[in-house]
Amino acid sequence: MKHFFLASILAGAMALPAFAADYKIIAPANPGGGWDQTARTLQTVMQSEGISGNVQVINVPGAGGTIGLAQFASQDKGNAGALIVGGYVMVGAILTNKSPVTLKDVTPIARLTGEYEAIVVPASSPFQTFGDLVEALKKDPGAVSWAGGSAGGTDHIAVGLIAKAAGVDPKKINYIAYSGGGEALAAILGAQVSAGISGYGEFESQVKAGTLRLLAVSSADRLEGIDAPTIKESGLDVVVENWRMVAAAPGLSDEQKAAVSADIEKLVKSAAWQEQLKTKGWQDTYLSGAAFDEQLAKDVSATEGVLKDIGLVE
Repeated sequence: MKHFFLASILAGAMALPAFAADYKIIAPANPGGGWDQTARTLQTVMQSEGISGNVQVINVPGAGGTIGLAQFASQDKGNAGALIVGGYVMVGAILTNKSPVTLKDVTPIARLTGEYEAIVVPASSPFQTFGDLVEALKKDPGAVSWAGGSAGGTDHIAVGLIAKAAGVDPKKINYIAYSGGGEALAAILGAQVSAGISGYGEFESQVKAGTLRLLAVSSADRLEGIDAPTIKESGLDVVVENWRMVAAAPGLSDEQKAAVSADIEKLVKSAAWQEQLKTKGWQDTYLSGAAFDEQLAKDVSATEGVLKDIGLVE
């Protein structure tokens, strides 16, 4: 009877769904920015889709995500329930901050989303068009201040590329780096800076409310539902896409990595995730496995080239 009872318990345990895994997600930036939004969207969808019963988001801001990355790599080794959100910004920050911990020290799982950059000014700004802003930049680069995310991140790279394409020395740009989207937004709305740059999703509600004016987007073609010209239309050959990814802890077994990858795949294929992408204006750029590892290596190499070109890395 005892053996039968034990066998019944074991059979019952094996029949339990595998989604009982709890997750904690590190958002290596302050609340309000793109990584924080990505982490909280993962949290919402993982719970609503039954992928995980309990998902906790922890903010560890600073140095373009490299502080959170270093903490994650050292404290969560072998922990299959730990994830970190990162992306193109982190690639640049690792290089500019000469971070001893890189993406090679964690287990990249998948690229999730992509988002184009938007250039905005406060409604009170004298700059009516992107051309007006570029003319001012050409006249006196230091007098045009830009609010964006971390030094060496997508926003900073985009401003450097805009300056270079306009014939301005990128080393002369007046770029002010903010750790969280909320702080940058406050500076732009308060007209403490000339312009702001970030993913369109972070400015959308203010653009629609009329408190910010959208001057241009960094896509190759105009974006559906967004009333703004591309940077290319103004005559500057600049296209920038900020992608975001999720990585697992270092030191996972192949089985553990496969289980995490399966959970993320289930998430990105869900209707709830697709709905969130639409709502937030994020492009679906899902890529996983060896294809993502290969693309990541290419992106790291290309970013290093761009950062050297615009004087952010020696």
